[in-house]
Amino acid sequence: MRIGLLLLAAVFVFAWYRYRQPRFRAGEQAPELEITLIDGRKAHLSDLRGHYTLLHFWGSWCGPCRAENPQLVRIYRKYHPDGFEIFSVGIEQREAAWRSAIEKDGLIWPYHAMESRDFDGGATSLFNVKSIPSTFLLNPEGDIIGVNLLPEQIEHLLAEKLAER
Repeated sequence: MRIGLLLLAAVFVFAWYRYRQPRFRAGEQAPELEITLIDGRKAHLSDLRGHYTLLHFWGSWCGPCRAENPQLVRIYRKYHPDGFEIFSVGIEQREAAWRSAIEKDGLIWPYHAMESRDFDGGATSLFNVKSIPSTFLLNPEGDIIGVNLLPEQIEHLLAEKLAER
């Protein structure tokens, strides 16, 4: 009986782990993504080809996301002149809270979009994002070179890759 319960628990934990994993991994091509930006324009992830791009899923209500934002702003300021962009997707229920967080946290990049806090929006579904913060770092060809990296790891990779140019 105990072995059966342990086996059942192990299967449940493994299934939960797999369920929460992003759909794409490092080495894969990022799929095309079309989304409406904060200013009403349509944007495509492929618009940023030629740049290192961080696809950044976050939320105004997410403490760890808000704690990372100042680091992402610093990284953006440092590497944007060398060809780095951030494409943020806010997982939200209240647009006013999202807009306020963008302003308060000083998220100065132009690519901001918002999706449902239920994690059922187009981008979150496409990338299988089930928790935030979630990130995908893309190279200029649109290949994923890192998934769910800490800001320090993002900066390290950017420093390494941009030095190769």
